[in-house]
Formats: sequence, structure tokens, C-alpha cells
Amino acid sequence: MQGGELRILHVDPERAWGGGEEQVLGLLCHLAAAGHEVVVAADPQGRLASAAARVDIAVRPLRVRSAVDVAAARVLRRYAAAADVVHFHTSRAHALALFLPGAAARRVVTRRMDYPPRPRPYARALYNRCVDRVVAISGAIRAVLIDAGVQPSRISVIPSGVDPERFVGAEAHRMDTRAREWSAGAEDVVVLVVGALVRRKGHAVLLDAAARLARRGIGARYVFCGDGSARTELARQAEQLGLGTTATVRFMGWRDDVPRLLAASDVVVLPSLHEGLGIAALEAMAAGRPVVASRTGGLAEVVIHDSTGWLVAPGDGGALADALEAAIRDPERRRRFGAAGRERVAAEFSMARMAARNEELYRCLVGE
Repeated sequence: MQGGELRILHVDPERAWGGGEEQVLGLLCHLAAAGHEVVVAADPQGRLASAAARVDIAVRPLRVRSAVDVAAARVLRRYAAAADVVHFHTSRAHALALFLPGAAARRVVTRRMDYPPRPRPYARALYNRCVDRVVAISGAIRAVLIDAGVQPSRISVIPSGVDPERFVGAEAHRMDTRAREWSAGAEDVVVLVVGALVRRKGHAVLLDAAARLARRGIGARYVFCGDGSARTELARQAEQLGLGTTATVRFMGWRDDVPRLLAASDVVVLPSLHEGLGIAALEAMAAGRPVVASRTGGLAEVVIHDSTGWLVAPGDGGALADALEAAIRDPERRRRFGAAGRERVAAEFSMARMAARNEELYRCLVGE
């Protein structure tokens, strides 16, 4: 990145940690390393605030109680007065843009969710009048925004990114992790799914596909990494299907060692019913793992069918079972697809590339 220093205020007041916050932290780090003055307005009790402080990013406290929190808006106006660019990263953050009329700073919002913003008149005002540019993390989200009334000329598509270096070295622990975590030997096929256990992620479809494969005599170990409101229901479904929850199917809960788990797996599956982009797919590809995913939202832009993995219709347990069977039966194809995926992420979906494209957008907006 080259050019003069920019003063960039990022706004993410969420207390929880998710894929969006990981993207924000990565963006902060890359922009700071490029010499920009980077500040994040975050909830002082949230995980983003502490994570940013640990890497020496300036944090400004911002507690947001609702989309119409006037007190928070006053605080944000003070912070924004010293910025060239204000970048909103969540819907609650974006709502505060209503309270920044006439601000000198250029305003950007990133949209990561693939469902339509509502209500439509309010969304049109937020996206068409309260910010200068909208960043959609996939073409699918861009289409959703346009359908909701956002002007196409205001939307830039900048995909999320991952740091390929995070996955270097994890392979050395592959066999130890397989044996200790899953009692899996070298010949076992481990199918890993990473993501929140909520209905929109389609885990129930994966269990249906696993049961279909079991009836065909095709065995595999299915590992669910994540937690959420559907966990009890999914465990009950696995038991009813005769899959069990300790041998064939394991629910590992939330984990912070995803690179190690990916290295220990053989196939990564994302059976999502809806998906904005699919960070889990990018991480799997960065780890050199083939991906079986639903042809929905941004997943169809990340995974190349019959090159880096398999794409199937969302919600179709039969099609998912067929794709998984192809992956399970063909280790050489898994290796080839995994290698192609790693190359694709390095070229198109790195965190550094994501940050560079955002910085280019900022410079365009401030007229540099």
C-alpha cells in the first residue's frame, strides 16, 4: 500500500466475537502496518476491544444500546471529527450514520449478511444517503442490496479474506489430533463442519446425508465444530438416525484451534441454506482441504465446482450424500482439490488483498 497516511475510524460495537470481528481485526492490523492512523470504536467489554488493544490498535469506548442510541451517536460524532474515513462494520454501527449528517469524513459500511435489510424505506435511507459507499463481501450480497433499493453505483464488492500463514505448520499435528480428538486412524475419513449450530447453516441436511451414506455402507466420521441454539436438536436427530453422538458423529463445541482441526480433517462441508460468503470455506481451502458446499450466496463464488470442491443444491440431502461419497472414495481427488483451493485463496482471498482493496476504496473516496 502506498500514498499518504489516512485517519480511519472503524466502528464495531458488538460484544460477541464472530467472523465479522475477525475480519475487522485483520483489516485494522494491515492498515496500521501500512502506516495509517487506525482507531476502532468498540464496546470496552467486547472481545474486539481487548483483541485490538493486544496488537496495539487504539480503542475508543463505544457502548450502543439500540439503533437509536442518541448518546452513543454523540460520542461517535466526537470520534469522527478527527477521521478522514469512518467505516461501519455492523448493522447497529451503521444505524448511527443517521446521526452524522454533514460529517467531513467519508463514510463506508460493510454488509456481510445475505438477507435483505429491512424495512426497505429505512434501509434505502441508510445505504443511499447516510454513507458514501457500501462494501458487499460477495456478489450475492450485492444483488440482495440492489433488490432492496440500494443504488448499484454505491456498491463495491470486496470479499473477506483469511491469513494463509495461520495454517502453516498445523499439518505436523494431524495424526496426533485425529487419534486424540476423534479416535481416528490413518484410513478413516473425517468430515469436518465448522460454524454456528443454527438452522440456516444446514447441519440437519448433513446428518440426513450421513444417514444416507451409512445405508449405502459408506462410513465416515462427522465432526461438528461450533455451538448454537440448534445443538440439542441436532444431537437428537443424529441419535434418531442411528448415527450416535460419540463414534460416527461428534459435537466438539466452540473451538479456537480451527487450523489444527482443519489439518486433521479430510473433507470440509458447508451445507448452508444461506451464506453471505463463507469464511469457513476460505479457511478450509487455505488449509488445503477440499470443500463440499451448498450452491448458495457467496459460497458459489468461493468454491469452484470440480476444481476446489463440490457444489450441491442447498437443502438437498441426496445431492450432498452423492458429493460426499465422491470425496470419501477418491483421496487423490481430495488432494488435488485441496491444493487448488490453497492456491485460489492465496491469489484471491488473502487478508492482505482484502485490506488493500479497502484502502484503495478509502483513497478513492477522499480524493487521493
